Amino acid sequence: MHFVIIFGPPAVGKMAVGKELANITGFKLFHNHMSIELVLTLFDYGTPEFKQLNSSIRRLIFETVSSSNLSGFIFTFVWAFNVPEDKQYVKFVSEIFRKNNWEVYFVELQCSLQERLRRNKTEERLRKKPSKRSIKESERRLLECEKKYVLNTREDFYFTEKYIKIDNTSLSAIEVAERIKSYFNF
Repeated sequence: MHFVIIFGPPAVGKMAVGKELANITGFKLFHNHMSIELVLTLFDYGTPEFKQLNSSIRRLIFETVSSSNLSGFIFTFVWAFNVPEDKQYVKFVSEIFRKNNWEVYFVELQCSLQERLRRNKTEERLRKKPSKRSIKESERRLLECEKKYVLNTREDFYFTEKYIKIDNTSLSAIEVAERIKSYFNF
């Protein structure tokens, strides 16, 4: 069983790549905003209630999936490398799967800021992520996140086994998904 964590900055293409990888592998996709958008219907982003409910939903999904007979599961995540809690969170989530004998794979995506700003406005992104529909606000948050956090590794990733980093600035989501599938031999 394969647990694939796709991470990278906002609008890098995590959801699009995850969707294509799910299509060609049969794995199930749980993209970051599936829980975020649900919880936003009740609480504002970043409030204690939002954090608690989002975390609880994800944990329940991870525990249930890791105990299932699914062949693969894909999760997308914006990982701030200058926030130690993010590393701890990924270790925690990975352990949920490892304790049930799943292999854990790490896929890091990176692309130019210009391309991410373009992708931030795509129809699919806006359709699947209602909280991004205010383009001006979404772009402001993307640029703020860019300044505040380290969103890609600098050849210093913690978990070197089962890891691939792809610059997808000029690649389609299906091309990236095919590279991932081939690299890990799914």
